[in-house]
Amino acid sequence: MIIDRYLIREISKPLIAICAFLVVIFASYRAAQYLAEAVAGLISGKTVLYLVLLKIAIAMEVLLPTTLYLSVVIVIGRLYEDSEMTALFACGVGIGRVFRAVIYLSVPLAILVACLSLYVRPWAYQQSYVLTAMAKTALDIGKWKEGNFYKIPGMNRVIYADRIEQEKKRAEGVFIQSDQGDRVQVIYAKEVQQYSDDSNGKPLLIFRDGYLYEFSRTGEQGHFMKFKQSTMSIYFGKTKPLEYKRKAAPTLQLARSNDLEDIAEYQWRLSTPISTLLLALLAIPLSRTAPRRGKYAKLVTAVLVLAVYYNTSAMAKDWVEQGVVGPVVGIWWVVVLLAIVGLILSIQPRLVFQWRRIKQRLLSKKL
Repeated sequence: MIIDRYLIREISKPLIAICAFLVVIFASYRAAQYLAEAVAGLISGKTVLYLVLLKIAIAMEVLLPTTLYLSVVIVIGRLYEDSEMTALFACGVGIGRVFRAVIYLSVPLAILVACLSLYVRPWAYQQSYVLTAMAKTALDIGKWKEGNFYKIPGMNRVIYADRIEQEKKRAEGVFIQSDQGDRVQVIYAKEVQQYSDDSNGKPLLIFRDGYLYEFSRTGEQGHFMKFKQSTMSIYFGKTKPLEYKRKAAPTLQLARSNDLEDIAEYQWRLSTPISTLLLALLAIPLSRTAPRRGKYAKLVTAVLVLAVYYNTSAMAKDWVEQGVVGPVVGIWWVVVLLAIVGLILSIQPRLVFQWRRIKQRLLSKKL
């Protein structure tokens, strides 16, 4: 068990470091996307933080297998470079012992990935959809930027302001267009002030010195009105029920569905823990290299293999959704192909050794 603990410890070090690095990079990328909306006043900073954390939770089902795979490649490659693998083989420790240590580490991580994929992923997607929908119905004039157009999906309205005083929640030169089906309503006001209703605390917009225009799409006569002051509520009540999102659907619901897109999503969730274990085992023969050649000698090849696998999996998922591949075959052919490649690479040294022995025997008989 000393060798097993040594291998597990050595693989765990880069596993934690690479995973933390990838999480930071991914979080920074997502935060940059959401911060652009926060700067535009569409979502709050608190919502940005929640959305980034949810996206990290979703991404962990891919980040964990990736970091485990790369960690095994780096560590086993270093063992070959430092001739530690040669020393282990000389002491009677076979490659099977290395596989066993990697399995000890991979199985708990595969179980964790299964939980993330089957339960955390749909929950995180559901929460992100809800947060996004709530953010769209919670527009605040104090967060807007002058000269920008803001669309309010809850009421099919577009708002524009020439000048905004964010601290006072006051705007000048405000233009509002409302889509009311067969009619279009346009409001222009010299000044708009946001208040809170004393009775219920809901936000209100007070328009002063404005004009209201109504145009009909059916050819009827329009209307025009000038007003000194008008009030509009910008509280849209509860968000509308979210439409069906398969990424947010519970796993059991997907398992009972006959829809091809649901089947593809279900198979993807099931395949992630399996691919976690297979990728970790594939990394062992991929990291095989000559001594003093460098521990990163096979890293480029390993990254290319990983990219090909995930791109092929995404393509297979699309094929299932489009009906190109039947649900029985589904995306499982990619997993089987990964297992076959890993098996061939694992037994390759033995096959090469046997082939050399056969060649030597043939040559000796000829002589």
